[in-house]
Amino acid sequence: MDPESIKSLLSFLLWGGLFFLMMRYGCGAHIMGGHGKHGGHGKTDDTAGSQAKDPVCGMAVDPGKAAGASVHAGKTYYFCSASCRDKFEKEPAKYAAAPARDENQHGGHHHG
Repeated sequence: MDPESIKSLLSFLLWGGLFFLMMRYGCGAHIMGGHGKHGGHGKTDDTAGSQAKDPVCGMAVDPGKAAGASVHAGKTYYFCSASCRDKFEKEPAKYAAAPARDENQHGGHHHG
């Protein structure tokens, strides 16, 4: 390899590494509702070790392991799947206002 190719490769690897770190620990972490092990913005320690209820299907969700999270009217909601989070984000008032379903009355969607 010539020096110009090596310089280009190193530049690519540097920017790729920075992109990875930003998506994993920075702004991209908000997509999954957290920042690695230390939680996300606006989360308090009262969710540590407790279960939340997915407002779409009613399934019990560990906030630390939730498939997604969304904030509506200052409250953080946790989801069992990306599809439940997407449904909530399309109509947050509908799901935030309605009582969550019983865990045994799961919404009939597949988590696979």
